Amino acid sequence: MKSETQSKTYSDTFDCSVIIPVYNRRDLVSRAIESVLDQTRPVKEIIVVDDGSTDGVGDSVCSNYPGVKLLVQPHSGVSAARNNGIVESQGEWLAFLDSDDEWLPTKIEAQSTWLNSHSHIKVCHCDEIWIRNHIRINPKQRHRKSGGWIYLHCLPLCAISPSAVLIHRSVFEFVGKFDESLPVCEDYDLWLRITPQYEVGFVDQALLVKYGGHEDQLSKAYFAMDRFRIRALIKSLEQNALSDEQRMKTLDILVRKIQIYLNGARKRNKTGQIDCYQSMLTRYQAQLSVSEAL
Repeated sequence: MKSETQSKTYSDTFDCSVIIPVYNRRDLVSRAIESVLDQTRPVKEIIVVDDGSTDGVGDSVCSNYPGVKLLVQPHSGVSAARNNGIVESQGEWLAFLDSDDEWLPTKIEAQSTWLNSHSHIKVCHCDEIWIRNHIRINPKQRHRKSGGWIYLHCLPLCAISPSAVLIHRSVFEFVGKFDESLPVCEDYDLWLRITPQYEVGFVDQALLVKYGGHEDQLSKAYFAMDRFRIRALIKSLEQNALSDEQRMKTLDILVRKIQIYLNGARKRNKTGQIDCYQSMLTRYQAQLSVSEAL
């Protein structure tokens, strides 16, 4: 254990709070914490938010990492956990690390160095390595990461991993925090709120390891996740921060996702949902037609 690291003083500490939400991952969260303690450039603070775990994860963190700040909340979901961490944090920059992910040692150093030479950037992410069921896999072309004004790239799928990003505190003050009403796709929703307003920095290095395939992943807990992306897309249209091109592309993606979800509802004979999403489809198809005609 490297809890002693937290008591040392560094002249080059990056003014960043790392927020690690955890729910019943006592063993996995240690790997995440250790990967932050192993950074070649230390951070200001590490905050672990225990989202109502029942496996003793909070006691384990307190015992093994006394320098880590532990917050405990009733089980309320990952968005509430991250938001609680944001409120209680003190860093100028905020970083998030999912409890089943792991940073490589130079992540903070590489991103903070990049940000130092791009002072106008308030959001920065990096590339990542994917491990699924203990096997490294290659992401498809559509998952390729990028920087710049990437709103259009964020529409089809989640283009930024929460564990990869550094966000200046002022961004949350401007666009709001994670949407606690979304049990999944809350990161997709946040990027749709951020990327029309902010240019995104990208460090083209794999500085994060994302592990997948385990049974407690949120993506396995919810079927037809497009219904949550549909809600996020509608919110994006309603925020009035989009250019004409962005609005048209958003409507196009929204119509496609509603069609996909509607087809699934028909196959499952979900009558109530069919009526609701058919009405929704008709409304946004009409808006798309108007947008395309302009």
